[in-house]
Amino acid sequence: MVNLLYTELLKLKRAKMFMVSLIGAAAAPVMVFIGYLDAKAKKPEIPVLFSEAFSETNLYVLLLIGTLLYGVITAYLFHREVAEDTLKNLLTIPVSRTSLIVSKLVLLFIWILVLTLVAWGLIFLLGLIGQYEGLNAAVLLQSLKQFLLGGSLLFLLSTPTIFVTFLFKNYVPTIIFTAVITMGNVALANRAYKALFPWSAVHVIADNGFVPEYPPEYSYIAILITSIAGFVATLIYFKKVDIH
Repeated sequence: MVNLLYTELLKLKRAKMFMVSLIGAAAAPVMVFIGYLDAKAKKPEIPVLFSEAFSETNLYVLLLIGTLLYGVITAYLFHREVAEDTLKNLLTIPVSRTSLIVSKLVLLFIWILVLTLVAWGLIFLLGLIGQYEGLNAAVLLQSLKQFLLGGSLLFLLSTPTIFVTFLFKNYVPTIIFTAVITMGNVALANRAYKALFPWSAVHVIADNGFVPEYPPEYSYIAILITSIAGFVATLIYFKKVDIH
């Protein structure tokens, strides 16, 4: 298991995908920064708060950019050996298919957390440059908690994306799948039942934006059921499918 994870890290070290993902992670902080610069130019008397910048950035990450970006990363990790026709050679070694999937999941979790910290750190630096106000330890800790919680929950929801990747053995269906999810997030952004849709429920939980109609348990259950169902489906399919 440790050797598999180490191997995955070595492959990632030689790939350009990690640098590309860093650019993707920077998109939300930069977009928010540009938006606030424009607002400050029009109304310089209205201060920009760090808490607002962190909150708005996390909104973009969890509902828009993160879903697509993490979906592409997931497809890359789990489809790479298939695309390069090396998976059949890998499985000739006494490697458990379950261990292979778990090692990739661990790497995906680390990758998502790194990108989450990059997004958080960048909005902090841009806030210092833009002279945002209201910076204190409480704001930093609260925002960091929201970012990490949101990233972790999106990781749990990567399992259906993994299943789609294995099922179609192609990047395109996975991208379409994550794009549909993103459109669902946008459509439900201002609806009370966004707490029931697993991917939009991530933002509800991270932002503590629960509504009386749907208790917090509903959001957690929706995410867990989706995550477990995706993981079980992936294991069953990957164990039974013939690798040519």
